[in-house]
Amino acid sequence: MSSIQAQTITYKGEPCIELRAGDYLAMIAPGIGSNVIRLRNEAHDIEFFRYHEETTIEEIKQSPEVYGLPTLYLPNRLDGGRLKTSDALYHLNVNEADLGNFIHGFLHKRQHTVVSLTTTDDTAVAVTEYVYDDKDDYFRYLPISFRAEFTFTLSQNGLSYAFTMTNLSNVQMPYGVCTHTTMMGPFTSDGKGEDMRLYVPIGEKWQLNDRCLPTGIFMPLDNHDRQYLTGSMVPVKQVINNDVYYAEMGDMDGKPFYGIVATDIASGKEIRYEVSRDYKFWVIWNDWGEKGYFCPEPMTWMIDAPNLPLAPEDTGYAELAPGESKTVTQHFYAVIPE
Repeated sequence: MSSIQAQTITYKGEPCIELRAGDYLAMIAPGIGSNVIRLRNEAHDIEFFRYHEETTIEEIKQSPEVYGLPTLYLPNRLDGGRLKTSDALYHLNVNEADLGNFIHGFLHKRQHTVVSLTTTDDTAVAVTEYVYDDKDDYFRYLPISFRAEFTFTLSQNGLSYAFTMTNLSNVQMPYGVCTHTTMMGPFTSDGKGEDMRLYVPIGEKWQLNDRCLPTGIFMPLDNHDRQYLTGSMVPVKQVINNDVYYAEMGDMDGKPFYGIVATDIASGKEIRYEVSRDYKFWVIWNDWGEKGYFCPEPMTWMIDAPNLPLAPEDTGYAELAPGESKTVTQHFYAVIPE
């Protein structure tokens, strides 16, 4: 087993955190929203997230949603930037001009602070944070201060990630989070896109309108959708443009499994990606299918949740009271055939 390490490095001019444990290497960029810009199983040539040696830091900063593991607060879209809470109405900027929506927020673009780097006999741990307050330019749109804390734990069992938000204000804080998880396809250096398969335990499908907002209509699953349930979906080499579903409990190896599995059928290697039950929805998207990556995005709330005329138990809409915290978790690991 390789040595356990947690250290700061400079990667292409960008201060980063490097974690090493067992077969795994993780690289986190605090200056790009604590994005995990690389996760690799070195012993088995598995590159979890979109990563190419020639990609520059500037390219990642330009489009941080489509590299690594970016964490989004107020994820996906809000119609016209409208954000209604139980005690206020906020008007956020419309940054998706062609569709007239607010999209993806700001947390994943901020410079975060390294809180600690520690190791144990079998783990390497990095903690980063961002405190959002009136010093942030965005505060004029959303004057609700909060702390976002990111804990990354690397071990022989892969990468575990805990994300905690705390409401530091004296008003209700809308709570919706997501990771725009950008996975490599293929994920081995000699793999082929057509050998990729994706398993996602899904429930009902949400219909979206031409502005990528929910209509409130649920669609019966068709042959395309059922490929996720059978693990036969090819997540690249074809267009997957915002397939949106309720997340359901699945089954792997005879045990309950809440997440997704990407498989290279040629080698039998798997990436397993588990999330906590707070993530109630999956959005699957692959940027037109020919760019060598796909995004299984777990979300705690539905697109435009604050504005939908549906019950919170249907939309996932939630709030944090003053002083309240909430933590969600994710876990990435490889499974190698014997």
